[in-house]
Amino acid sequence: MAYDPNNIFARILRGELPARKIYEDEYALAFHDIHPLAPVHALVIPKGAYVSFDDFAATARAAEITGFFRAVAKTAELLGLGPTGYRILANHGPDSHQEVPHLHIHVFGGGPLGPMLTRLS
Repeated sequence: MAYDPNNIFARILRGELPARKIYEDEYALAFHDIHPLAPVHALVIPKGAYVSFDDFAATARAAEITGFFRAVAKTAELLGLGPTGYRILANHGPDSHQEVPHLHIHVFGGGPLGPMLTRLS
């Protein structure tokens, strides 16, 4: 899948669309999901043009990878999720239902989250 520079997250990064920011640094932007699936639901996106986790792992510089994962942890901290726990999730490709072709990590928390997945047949 090729990177689409007009995907919603690219447009948020360029300031063309609003986002309720939680955290931002040179490597990442974290913001509240507009359709939350948990009491707390944030998204963390790298500032580079990466389609997926595979793309990011294969082509990002070491500083970008480190900075991005530190931003995920910082986001959970700022949301107060550390003491009770949280879940992080990154979808990759059509079988996982990746909707936006820009790497993003969901941070879920704020209450019991239940099982990770239901059993697939």
